[in-house]
Amino acid sequence: MNSTRKVVGIVGSYRKNGITDSVVTEILSTVASQECKTEKIYLLDKNIAFCTNCRACLQVQGAKRGKCILEDDMEEILQKIESAYCIVLGAPVNFGNINALTRKFLERCVGYAYWPWGKGRPVIRNKKAAKKAILVSASAAPAWAGRTFSGGLGGLKKLAQILGAKPVGVLWVGLVNKKDMQLSDKTVQKARALGRKLATFRCSSATKRTIN
Repeated sequence: MNSTRKVVGIVGSYRKNGITDSVVTEILSTVASQECKTEKIYLLDKNIAFCTNCRACLQVQGAKRGKCILEDDMEEILQKIESAYCIVLGAPVNFGNINALTRKFLERCVGYAYWPWGKGRPVIRNKKAAKKAILVSASAAPAWAGRTFSGGLGGLKKLAQILGAKPVGVLWVGLVNKKDMQLSDKTVQKARALGRKLATFRCSSATKRTIN
């Protein structure tokens, strides 16, 4: 493998080997087959405390992410994301939005914004989306309805934005309403196509660095 940069997959699902996790696995496996490094992080396995809204990470101006006062696994996770050239964000829809585990993670990413006391609104520290992102979700509703009427897609887009990534693909699996469901062949093919797309971005980035 020619680069230490990698594709990092974040799985916010409560179910390992469930639909969301399986889609992320297919994407990362395809990326790995194209001689790119990958890593999958299960939020379920990590010690991630709730944001206490102390706003310490929001006070210092500059492009660098604000430092959180909580000592848990968030710093390690964010460093891995920052070293990646692409990310895959997977979270299911629970009760109309991305699930609570992923929302907790999203709130702890607030240090990527600058919002000192007295200022009316936050400002993203680095508005340039240097990374690419694939967004993955699943819902009991049909895929078109889940994407259109739930807050899940908006939540994943917000997470990608604050992590400095531009979404370049979405894979939404609908009608996930049976226990121990498996991915359909069509979904597997879509996931693999997205994996090849991410591998292409890596090759393009490597070529650009060589030219420059």
